[in-house]
Amino acid sequence: MNIQDAQKAVDNWINEHGVRYFNELTNMAQLTEEVGEVARIIARRYGEQSEKESDKAKDLGEELADVVFVVLCLANQTGIDLQEAFDKKLDLKTKRDHDRHHQNEKLKS
Repeated sequence: MNIQDAQKAVDNWINEHGVRYFNELTNMAQLTEEVGEVARIIARRYGEQSEKESDKAKDLGEELADVVFVVLCLANQTGIDLQEAFDKKLDLKTKRDHDRHHQNEKLKS
């Protein structure tokens, strides 16, 4: 599924099951909450903090999908074609960063 199809799928889900989109500010708060859940898993599973027993069953993929869902909601309700925006960003990063990263001594170890 490409990003445009994902945006359509989210819009269909909202219209069929979600009644309506939460407003943009509510979705921004929800996005922050979901990113926090991802950060908690990463910090405890891959970082230096110990993972609590209650956190071990948390699914990182599910939490990342929550982030993507809310981002798609925000794109839909603000009229952003996220596929187009992503393609432009990837092109920009490719042109801007290709040589920079290959020359970065910190990345060679």
